[in-house]
Amino acid sequence: MPKLTRNTRIFLSIALFFSLVSLACGVSTPRATSNPPTPVAVVVQAIPTASTSEVTLVTNEDQVLVDLYSRLNPSVVNITVYLDQNGLLVVYAQASGFVYDNQGHILTNAHVVHGTDAVEVTFSDGLIRAATLVGEDLNSDLAVIQVELPAGVTAIPMGTMDELAVGQTVVAIGNPFGLEGTLTRGIISALGRRIPALTIFSIPQAIQTDAAINPGNSGGPLLNLKGEVIGVNAQIETNGTSENNLGVGFAIPVSIIRRVVPTLIENGHYDWPYLGVQGLTVDPPLVKAMSLPVEQGAYVSAVLDDGPALAAGLHGTTQTITQDGHRVEIGGDIITAIDGQPVNTFDDILVYLSLQTSPGQEVTLTILRDGKYQDIKLTLGTRPTQ
Repeated sequence: MPKLTRNTRIFLSIALFFSLVSLACGVSTPRATSNPPTPVAVVVQAIPTASTSEVTLVTNEDQVLVDLYSRLNPSVVNITVYLDQNGLLVVYAQASGFVYDNQGHILTNAHVVHGTDAVEVTFSDGLIRAATLVGEDLNSDLAVIQVELPAGVTAIPMGTMDELAVGQTVVAIGNPFGLEGTLTRGIISALGRRIPALTIFSIPQAIQTDAAINPGNSGGPLLNLKGEVIGVNAQIETNGTSENNLGVGFAIPVSIIRRVVPTLIENGHYDWPYLGVQGLTVDPPLVKAMSLPVEQGAYVSAVLDDGPALAAGLHGTTQTITQDGHRVEIGGDIITAIDGQPVNTFDDILVYLSLQTSPGQEVTLTILRDGKYQDIKLTLGTRPTQ
């Protein structure tokens, strides 16, 4: 069978229609022999001992994790969701969540609770309480439920994107495979990833990590070593044959959390700005085929019906040609800036719209058309639900 090379993105709630646990404890015991063993020469080599400062450093790093877990694990919950089957509530899936504020709002993934009929929250001490759905947003895969908090359980503070860097140590706490209160450690392995939402749109600025997250970790916090939430664990990349972690996981970034969640709590939903184009990042074949004076930008391949871009007069692809062996769409506008901010990739537009704008807001696109720059003003719409 040929090896599968295309990866698959897996959302991290764990279905509980059945549970399978394999336990392997193999112990090999040497058999006695009738003859004594032949003497073997043994070379003893001195092993350098760690200096006191090195031992202290390791101890301090360990203590940071121990203290962080002791402080925050009570604020991370196990979420069990149910479906109504012929009048009976049946366990559908388990996932994770964490206390967002002291009013009992708990943040998790929308794919955990969407379409379910009942939700329960289990705290670290085993206390189980029913929760109600406050709001969900399929475009960011975020949802808020609410429960009465036990005494002493408090919210986990939010971090910021500004302090994040590739190589930074991070921690995930959650319930992989239903194993409550599991802590794993890793690093930020990339920033600025774009991951699929539960709609046709994408989630920008996702955090990539090698901290082990698996089915059941959905909705749990990704934390920095100060104990601040920097993301909500949501997806893993697999090789297409497994649903388990291969060292590449993704968290919805705190920048999106800060923008979406307060509105979910207030209104139950979140409206995203909408431009109404499809496109791609400018690449060398496109530069050559269209004789572009720039090497970076966002190419508008399609202008969607009834959207702001169509009303503003943006142009999409007019024909497809072959350029140096590549199929290249040409004739569309090149967006080089939005509100004066440089656009180097198509993702730059998604990030700017998601974090800096709202429906009804006017923006100015700087475009390149027929070798000339021009500014186009348009008023953003609201993302369609379908």
